[in-house]
Amino acid sequence: MPNAAEPVRFLRARLALPDGRRLSYLDLGPAGGRPLLALHGHLGEGADFVPLARRLAGDGWRVFAPDQRGSGDSDRAHRYDRAGYLDDLGRLLANLGLGERPLPVLGHSLGAVNGYHPAAERPGAVSALVNVDGPAHLPVVSPPPLSFLRGLPYTAPTRGELLAACGPLAPLFERGLRPHPEGWRLGCHPEDMIDSDARLLGDHGEVWSASECPALLLHGTASTVLPTAQARAMADRRPRTELVELDADHWVHLRRPEESAAAVRRFLAGSCH
Repeated sequence: MPNAAEPVRFLRARLALPDGRRLSYLDLGPAGGRPLLALHGHLGEGADFVPLARRLAGDGWRVFAPDQRGSGDSDRAHRYDRAGYLDDLGRLLANLGLGERPLPVLGHSLGAVNGYHPAAERPGAVSALVNVDGPAHLPVVSPPPLSFLRGLPYTAPTRGELLAACGPLAPLFERGLRPHPEGWRLGCHPEDMIDSDARLLGDHGEVWSASECPALLLHGTASTVLPTAQARAMADRRPRTELVELDADHWVHLRRPEESAAAVRRFLAGSCH
């Protein structure tokens, strides 16, 4: 078993999908480790989980962290509904040889919803579930919450120009900027994220409660996406669910990495034998 202090193995690969898109993913941790699927949220990417993967590697976990459609190094898609996201994940797991075995799934926000849907729809497919500040209910509003992204440029000739054009929103995008044939681009297209956000809104409560595997709900008490009252109700209504609250905003795994990793490690050690 690798030492937790050692550098995590960091491999990037791409999967060609039937519609011509490519899905990029990271393979983090010991080559023979136990697989864990990690799904990022809106405005995130698979690399968000590198700090967590580094801590989990010492416990023998191998983290597969895809850039979900339209994010990071994965190609943009025409639609961002649940069926599309889940089809991408199913193809990725089949390609990795993990499609027929139960495995733990960790997801943040959008990624949490994309994780607990298959847990409910395919009993036995998910052996344990880690929900990082992912709501079971998002009010249906128009325009959707991420509409504040509308009007932002996707590309610019230089990195500095792109950040300057983002104005006060630059910190949301800075870590995900990438070279592009036209200079530099954001890690996701603003219009894609608005579309995805709109399709995420609604009540997922029955789906959240329908699965029977053990679950950890890791909640940031300063989150504006998942209110604390809702987080506590989610833990109460779903059997075998542990709630851990940390003093952080919605990006709890990035704001409180050590405490988040400790909670995840304890949970996985107790639920995945």
